[in-house]
Amino acid sequence: MASQLQRPSGKRVLLMGTCLCDAFYDDVARATVEVLEHLGVTVEFPDNQTCCGQPAFNSGDWVASRKVARHTASVFAGEQPVIVPSGSCAAMNFHGNILQFEENPDAAIDSLARRTWEVMDFIANGLGITKWPGKFAEPTRIAFHRSCHSRGTGSGEATLALLASIENAIITPFGQDEQCCGFGGTFSVTFPHISGRMGSLKLDHLLATKPDILVSGDMSCLMHLNGLAVAQGRPIKHLHAIQILRNSLP
Repeated sequence: MASQLQRPSGKRVLLMGTCLCDAFYDDVARATVEVLEHLGVTVEFPDNQTCCGQPAFNSGDWVASRKVARHTASVFAGEQPVIVPSGSCAAMNFHGNILQFEENPDAAIDSLARRTWEVMDFIANGLGITKWPGKFAEPTRIAFHRSCHSRGTGSGEATLALLASIENAIITPFGQDEQCCGFGGTFSVTFPHISGRMGSLKLDHLLATKPDILVSGDMSCLMHLNGLAVAQGRPIKHLHAIQILRNSLP
């Protein structure tokens, strides 16, 4: 996975906005730019970017997903780090693409994999920032959901370290915290009842700790869990980790 790659860092990066930023979480993309610029990073946004190809990949349509992957590799060509505010989409670049091009390696695909960072991983392990100079106005309990796609990478520990360093932030452990939220992309469409039960179980555990905010590095997980929570009459405030960093700045 990404933690094993020799990835470039630096103060000039390309931002992959992701489909979920485009359709539902535009403020996550905005927060990513604002935080990186606060850290002195110049952010470029290629305007002809599309999807990373993961929906087709997860559905088994690798002919279509390879086509999308090649387009993405072309859009993000070069040597600059590619920053993604999504553990899921980042993992598609550096893990899913390597799998689907395993029999016919592609230099552009390999380059994209080598240069891709999930944003919190980049901040902590690329820029070397492990303490965040932020502050909550009052003690704030945070339930952090570690997404499946961030496993095997530096994203989870990076996010926890940065969140825990914010003044007045209280990380609240909950039961079965390593379990999947149940979304799984197209899995939630193909097996909605199983997906819903998995998400509901996750909610049971995390809500038992009475957190003020549910935080994750994956918008898909947040969308799934929030949708279930609202439908079940137990809504919870949810934010992407990069929004927490941005919002907590003085």
